[in-house]
Amino acid sequence: MMRKASVHQFKLAALALSVLMAGQAAAQPSTAAKPAKAAAAAPVKPSSGFLPPAAANANVIDSIAVVVNDEVITRNEIAARLKSVEATMKAQKAPMPAAADLQRQVVEMMIGERAQSQLAKEMGVRVDDTMLDRAIGRIAEGQKMSVQELRNQLEKSGMTFAAFREEIRNEIMMQRLREHEVDNKIQISDAEVDTYLAAEKAAAAEQVDVNIAQIMVRIPENASPEQIAARRARAEEVLRQIVTGADFGKVAATYSDASDALKGGEIGWRPSQQIPPVFAEALAKLKPGQVTPIIKSSTGFHILKLVDRRSAADNKDKAVVQQTHARHILLKVTPTMTADQAKRKLTELKERLDNKAAKFDELARLFSNDGSASKGGDLGWLYPGDTVPEFEAAMNTLKPGEVSGVIETPYGYHLIEVLERKSDDQSKERQRNAARNVIHERKLAEATEEWQREVRDRAYVEFRDEK
Repeated sequence: MMRKASVHQFKLAALALSVLMAGQAAAQPSTAAKPAKAAAAAPVKPSSGFLPPAAANANVIDSIAVVVNDEVITRNEIAARLKSVEATMKAQKAPMPAAADLQRQVVEMMIGERAQSQLAKEMGVRVDDTMLDRAIGRIAEGQKMSVQELRNQLEKSGMTFAAFREEIRNEIMMQRLREHEVDNKIQISDAEVDTYLAAEKAAAAEQVDVNIAQIMVRIPENASPEQIAARRARAEEVLRQIVTGADFGKVAATYSDASDALKGGEIGWRPSQQIPPVFAEALAKLKPGQVTPIIKSSTGFHILKLVDRRSAADNKDKAVVQQTHARHILLKVTPTMTADQAKRKLTELKERLDNKAAKFDELARLFSNDGSASKGGDLGWLYPGDTVPEFEAAMNTLKPGEVSGVIETPYGYHLIEVLERKSDDQSKERQRNAARNVIHERKLAEATEEWQREVRDRAYVEFRDEK
């Protein structure tokens, strides 16, 4: 799919910025040998600590802390990640939980990452060096520096450029996996769009944006009634601490099972209509600084804090904008097609189009890897911001009837043809597209959390006591 997915766009510049802010070394890839795959068994409980007293000392012999399926996480890896996380939290002035709680959160985060990484490898998700170099080039450009300057800054902060490259490679791989496993599977019916638009029209109150934070106590997949009761009891204890004066951010970093726990539970600003209705209803009753009662969802028990509320801009969609009707042929890089092969194939197709030896829609149906292939590559009418920046920039240089050269985006390689252009204001079609995007974002957040939980719960995890 070529249209932009806002939640799962690569967040690589943010990753680079956090590394620079931390000024510390990130975890290095493990060089420990992989053990034979463990037989399926119930995970044992972790020991009281994963790290020896001097785990951060380079002279300490490394050892296995956690087994995740057929791979290991070592104590030195955990120590390095802890060091990086602590530095980042201090740089961002985030509340710091107790050392044991921080360690538990970091280890759980690493287990989830390792399980997702294994799934990506099983599915053949790969990121070649050419694509990685281009991504790092975009990161450097976003930081307003050259690649060499970025490298110098990273190494000055204590992180090797090789380690940074592997971190970015893994981030791209994880984004592609989540796109395949979650984003592309979200379905939105016309009836859902109709319902949303009717509800929006009926709403008399002014739309608002809310700045929120959360604490989530996760419920395991297929949990027993006893497990659910224990999780609720934990959530009730968390709420008791907050209402008696404990700092929300510190409690989140200590107890929350959500991916934003180590940011003090901060979710940030969200349009109220993009929040699940049960959350929005509870938040509507709060004043800034207050917290909700415990809210149960399919993933766990939630406590939300309304940090602030503001009026949403109500006239941003009224300006006249240019729409472009375009179509494309997309070739994705896969285990069976390299980047060079994709570029060569598209160059051949472009020559056939230039020589009038084929029609664009016929070639799209035959070769394109995009869902639009069955429609001859037709993407319909596109507004500014509907596609990723690389695609939009190339499309905007074309005249109607003109076909681009080979264009690279995070999705792969493209030929783009502009069919026609027009200027339009807020049309019914755009309203429906906007509604569809809001529903998509709402479903995506919930589906991603659920998918991450399922991947983690399916993994065999064994915690090793220190010998």
